[in-house]
Amino acid sequence: MADKPEPDGIVLTEAQQKSRRHRSIAIALALGVLVVLFFAVTMVKGPAVLVRPM
Repeated sequence: MADKPEPDGIVLTEAQQKSRRHRSIAIALALGVLVVLFFAVTMVKGPAVLVRPM
């Protein structure tokens, strides 16, 4: 009763956890770059982006 129960599911190795963390950081950076790019394009176009013929 004193020993730890066996975890359910998949247990990742240290290398897999490190790889997952690096991949998550890379995805977050790519998403951040896209957000900044879209913001910059919107600022360059200015308010005229909303004025268009229907």
